[in-house]
Amino acid sequence: MASKKGKIERVLITLLLIIGGILVSIPFIWMISSSFKPESEVLQIPPTLIPDNPTLENYINLFESMNFGIYFRNTIIIVFLSFVGLLLNAMAGYGFAKYDFKGKEKLFYIVLATMMIPGQVTMIPVYLLLNEMGLTNTMTGIVLPGLAAAFSIFLFRQFMSTIPTDLIEAARLDGAGELYIFFKLIIPVAKPIFAVQGILTFIGAWNSFLWPLIIANDESLYTLSVGLSLLKGQYGNNFALQMAGATLMVVPIMIVFSFFQKYIVEGFTMSGIK
Repeated sequence: MASKKGKIERVLITLLLIIGGILVSIPFIWMISSSFKPESEVLQIPPTLIPDNPTLENYINLFESMNFGIYFRNTIIIVFLSFVGLLLNAMAGYGFAKYDFKGKEKLFYIVLATMMIPGQVTMIPVYLLLNEMGLTNTMTGIVLPGLAAAFSIFLFRQFMSTIPTDLIEAARLDGAGELYIFFKLIIPVAKPIFAVQGILTFIGAWNSFLWPLIIANDESLYTLSVGLSLLKGQYGNNFALQMAGATLMVVPIMIVFSFFQKYIVEGFTMSGIK
């Protein structure tokens, strides 16, 4: 009797999850479907979920007439350089976790304290500093402030604290150098937290909007998010074109997340975030 009741409960929960998943997916399906529709079909009554006359015209217009190729290139560059910053944050987290040096705890507390300051508060001081350095309206100015992230350093430090120190000492006794230990020993062991931080880094860099808009005056330095905002202003009535731009923004994130989602719970749990 209890077994039958448990099966019924599992079936009901499964049905609820399926219905919830479908409801949540409808806006995404509609967005992707509308991106392949002609402009006249998007507002058609009754609406069509599957395009009657599918076309790539919206995507062609984005890249040929609206500089989305340039925006896409800039976004890819920012994503790549953000992963360089991810490596630097991992090194910093490893240093805080496994090295003893004077003032380590105080310095780490200072790093944690910066997490309490909203990013919008520091934008003006950072802008003024970069302006004095002549880095405004440059790709360097866009990327540089985001290379170090306190939250990323904190997560890496928490995870790497769980790695046995004896393992590192054994590698040193075998004659391994510090860089060799980090790249050949620590990184393979820390794959879950690298996956978690990789996803967060990718999403943050891919969606970068406010800072590139502030620091860059030249449209050739704009990102996809900024380009999508311009698209909304210039072509506010062309919903098919906007759906194509939104799809270009969202689909890569969904693809990356679907490949690495299994590492999120594992990474956060092993790093002590419960």
